[in-house]
Amino acid sequence: MAGRLFSVLDAFEDGGPAALRLTDIAARTGLPAPTALRLVRELVAWGGLERGADGRYRLGLRLRMLGAAAPCPRGLLDAALPELRALAARTGGHADLAVRTAPSADGILCLVSGDRLPPHATAYGKVLLAVPPAVLPRHTRHTVGSPGVLARQLAGIRTAGLAVCAEEFRLGEVSVAAPVRGPAGTLAALGVTVPTGVPLDRVTAAVRAAAARVRPPEPPPYPSP
Repeated sequence: MAGRLFSVLDAFEDGGPAALRLTDIAARTGLPAPTALRLVRELVAWGGLERGADGRYRLGLRLRMLGAAAPCPRGLLDAALPELRALAARTGGHADLAVRTAPSADGILCLVSGDRLPPHATAYGKVLLAVPPAVLPRHTRHTVGSPGVLARQLAGIRTAGLAVCAEEFRLGEVSVAAPVRGPAGTLAALGVTVPTGVPLDRVTAAVRAAAARVRPPEPPPYPSP
């Protein structure tokens, strides 16, 4: 039973639509529609899912609260918040901090907005992406569609320590991101999204400086044996 419940939640994990109909959930999980409905109702009653007025289901507030309580992202976000506020004020854009949803996952989770973003079409994702995915869905006419081109971009980003995506995810928006690094390497991507046409020299300098000033929290020590 627990495995089936988790499969329903996993249906929202692949970077697709944030809201799904019952038929979509059943198709993604491979569960019969009556079974999917029963599990969805249980998750709604618990607070793990919410049913919108359009009949589609979204991840619920209880899951967001549990996710926010996780020590690593929560502590990292707390450490970055002063820089995020200053970056937003300086650039006039939306500043955010993004992490990978799991070490082997392709999804990117923004800790401020809660948005899940495609890794190959955003500056946040390109900072965090180690290996280009084999399939690159197009979001606009500017989205990079070739894994080879993306691989060359990622090599340049790792060298420069900065990513810029102009209208690759949404028209009219440019995202700029830089890595937040800890002892084990890149922990997150800190960046800002600004309207197309904003002079980027000042934005890129502000993003670099903000990311460099974030000091990730130290992991808790292991208990003595």
